[in-house]
Amino acid sequence: MRTVQVLGGSGGAGSSAHVRSLAGGLAARGVRVTVCAPVEAEGEYDFTGAGAQFTPAAVSSLRSACAGADVVHAHGVQAGMRAALALSGFRVPLVVTWHGGGPDAGGPLARLTRVLERRVARAAAVVLGTSSDQVDLARLRGARDARLAPVTVPMAAVSSHGAEPGKVRAELGALDRPLLIAVGSLVPHRGYGVLLDAARAWRALDPAPLLVIAGEGALRAALARRIEAEALPVRLLGRRTDVLDLLAAADVAVLPSRWEARSLLAQEALRAGVALVATKVGGVPELVGDAAVLVPYGDAEALARAVTSLIADPARRAALARAGRAQAATWPSEDDTVAQVLSVYDELLDRRRP
Repeated sequence: MRTVQVLGGSGGAGSSAHVRSLAGGLAARGVRVTVCAPVEAEGEYDFTGAGAQFTPAAVSSLRSACAGADVVHAHGVQAGMRAALALSGFRVPLVVTWHGGGPDAGGPLARLTRVLERRVARAAAVVLGTSSDQVDLARLRGARDARLAPVTVPMAAVSSHGAEPGKVRAELGALDRPLLIAVGSLVPHRGYGVLLDAARAWRALDPAPLLVIAGEGALRAALARRIEAEALPVRLLGRRTDVLDLLAAADVAVLPSRWEARSLLAQEALRAGVALVATKVGGVPELVGDAAVLVPYGDAEALARAVTSLIADPARRAALARAGRAQAATWPSEDDTVAQVLSVYDELLDRRRP
């Protein structure tokens, strides 16, 4: 079997790590895998090291790779659209894993997104949603076959150097104060504006906790201006490859997003035994169960209170750490994920056989 895994130009850490894991698992089962992705993604995730062939995400390269495939699997709606165009004229089934796709935000961009989602949903032979609400959305957009396919991202997805937590805290300036961490691209749906609203309340604590945000994006300059103007106890760390080390040093992880499917930060925090405060949105509740503190999106006061309460209650944090590890043990393994995807491929190829 020959399969092409397609990542879009805006493929996030979760989808990229999933493709790396999937490529390795499929290759180990004798599947010939080609990953078509941005060159920088190959540099960070080493798809060839997982046993796959790599080709840059140029249109000509993608069409050439798709021409010789038995199944093309795109990750994300943007990648799904590119794959659907590349498959024009070929009788090759398209599978799309719907990593993104939250509630409509309104405006011209939202209308364009809905159009894109409809085209991808209808072009795909199977849409795999990583959370139940994604499956519902894919069906709403016209998918012929939409299924739940939870993605478990390996802990090694983000490089960890095993640094001592005390040393990490010292480098961040949090030896004698609580350390909070948020991780994700600096874009509107991540909810960092609300997070900075909450950080205003933490200034009154003694000692004031330090919030570090690992990620890069279009909002960096605006967030930096606000942090300086309001003297907020917040540091923007930029893009980091040592997120697991940062998590291991933190007291509380914070996920303030407007929408998430199967959040990479939530998975890593629960696996690492770090207390998590997250918004009750998208696929987060079914992912974390009772192993995190959930608050409404956009409620800065509720977010601030939840974090403040955990900072003051080490026993509660320890209980959440135990619950998080127990919840993580219920998630599908990487092998489970690969087996489910491979069964979908086999089913599609069986349909094509006379």
